[in-house]
Amino acid sequence: MNNLITGVAGFIGFHLAKRLLENGETIIGIDNLNDYYDVNLKLARLKELEKYPKFQFVKIDIADKFALNEIFEKHHFDIVINLAAQAGIIYSTVNPYAYIHSNIIGFVNILECCRENKTKLIYASSSSVYGDNKKMPFSETDKIETPKNLYAKTKIENEVLAKIYSEHFDMQIIGLRFFSVYGSWGRPDMAYMIFADKISKGLPIDIFGNEKMKRDFTHVSDIATAVEKTLNSENLNKSDIFNVGNSTPISILEVVKFLEKYLQKKAIINFQPLRHEEIIETFADCSKLENTINFKPKTYIENGIEEFVKWYKDYYL
Repeated sequence: MNNLITGVAGFIGFHLAKRLLENGETIIGIDNLNDYYDVNLKLARLKELEKYPKFQFVKIDIADKFALNEIFEKHHFDIVINLAAQAGIIYSTVNPYAYIHSNIIGFVNILECCRENKTKLIYASSSSVYGDNKKMPFSETDKIETPKNLYAKTKIENEVLAKIYSEHFDMQIIGLRFFSVYGSWGRPDMAYMIFADKISKGLPIDIFGNEKMKRDFTHVSDIATAVEKTLNSENLNKSDIFNVGNSTPISILEVVKFLEKYLQKKAIINFQPLRHEEIIETFADCSKLENTINFKPKTYIENGIEEFVKWYKDYYL
């Protein structure tokens, strides 16, 4: 099959593309290579992908409808996996326009191109859509009416738009709500990346929300497996949403403990009040995904952190 992955130079995009290429798939990857974080890291990911003969990269911003139309007309994709988005929660209070540009305008362009070309679409949503929900674990049937930040709101709008397009234009569109993805080649603005960097340099780390902060950390290899199984599944409805998580909330302090172990350095911790944009805990109910595509994550947090630290040392130290 001929697959398009948007945001291919990003964290999840890179890992998914690598997995599919290893399995013999043809991948066209696009990315705008913006400077939200170190462009050299994105280029290093692309360098790894360019080792595969069935990979082709084109620099495109999904908010550029003309350029997007051209690549759709040229390649006639079977499936589009949209992972391109402006990421980050705190940054959405600094530069809201970036989120409207990529996550709203860009996403509508993707929907329009898939509609015009009759292409199946799988797109990344986020656990952030659950916002301030108090019921645990989070289920796909829960209401998503209390987003804590603009990033979450744009992901909710993606889900609304996807459902409308699926119903009005008879398109198969599947949304995946990713929960706290971590692992090698991660974004430098992610908490575990910031912690690793500061611990290795002997600098203090800030933990917001004290010891109560928990996340449903999901290793990027498990995310890639879930997306791959979704691509190949015949059990999907025309329009659907799935949680993709580990279903095991982990304390931020436990993550720090494993980072200390594999970095062989003690962390200096400063506890800070919870920031308005963040929530205390995420916890995914993934029974729907398991029943649909027979997926269960396999990576225990300590093993995932060990894998990450090995890469971190090789790349940064």
